[in-house]
Amino acid sequence: MPGLDLGALGWNAELADNLEHGLAPGRVVAVHRGAFDVATARGSVRARLPGRLAYDGVDVAVGDWVALAGASIRSVLPRRSAIVRSAAGRSSESQTLAANVDVAFVVSSLGPDLEPRRIERYLVTIWESGAVPEIVLTKADRMDDPWKLVAEVEAVSIGVPVHVVSAVTGQGCDALRARMVEGTTAVLLGSSGVGKSTLVNRFAGRELMTVNVTRADDDEGRHTTTHRELIQLPGGGIVIDTPGLRELQLWDHGTESVGLAFSDIEALAAECRFNNCGHASEPGCAVQAALRSGELSQERHRSWLKLQRELRAMAARADARLRREEKRKWQRRAREGRSRARHRP
Repeated sequence: MPGLDLGALGWNAELADNLEHGLAPGRVVAVHRGAFDVATARGSVRARLPGRLAYDGVDVAVGDWVALAGASIRSVLPRRSAIVRSAAGRSSESQTLAANVDVAFVVSSLGPDLEPRRIERYLVTIWESGAVPEIVLTKADRMDDPWKLVAEVEAVSIGVPVHVVSAVTGQGCDALRARMVEGTTAVLLGSSGVGKSTLVNRFAGRELMTVNVTRADDDEGRHTTTHRELIQLPGGGIVIDTPGLRELQLWDHGTESVGLAFSDIEALAAECRFNNCGHASEPGCAVQAALRSGELSQERHRSWLKLQRELRAMAARADARLRREEKRKWQRRAREGRSRARHRP
């Protein structure tokens, strides 16, 4: 990336105010094992995080703005958004999927594998991140009438734009591309094989991301890249492509993000007779009334309850971690105190 315009990558005065004098700014384009590709005004740099910062748990993700001394990352500048999940298979660690994102596209292909419950989970995560969610339903060319499935998605994404696209015919692609204007960073999130990289290649006008055809009926193929990558599009706009996510476990989310993703149920709950209604057997419960009438589906209600349980369990784990950390600090101070007492003349 020679001669990069940092302004086109999103650099602004607020970021400049947080840059330490004498250091150079750069944006993380890709993360590798122990190294980072960083776009700077002088071109692309393969940078590393000093051992001290790595030991302190400094988190560097694709989309981050960093301060560089040569090829060494000295700090991560404040983020305006961060899409974070619980690391796969480990509930005690987080993983930042993308940073400083303006719009997050939840990508799913139209067909029998479409999962509204999974889309709800993505929406909770994105609302919490500070980015704005939108939904992209791909492979519309394979269905004579996709609108029943589209309606199912719209029912669980209140107020969120839904794009129906086909990278083969071009349906909906221009409207989607228009959402990625100069200075805007978008990220594509979704499972493997839903067409994320095919869309990136179409917007870039050439094959930037490798796509393998794995089934006879899968002419769009499957993304084989195993890392996240930031791509500057011709004509302006930035997109971060990501490998397929097998699971999306919540991480340190507040109840507000669930409320945004389930605004229909939150609106019903506000109509309950009692402010502390548990939405089970209390008299005058608007949520239970909506379930009985069919206005609210049992599946969506169960999903709402499940995500709330996850958040409560997560909060309990966070409290337990804080108690363990405080205990370790107290024990360390006690040991240091005993050591000073022994060596006191």
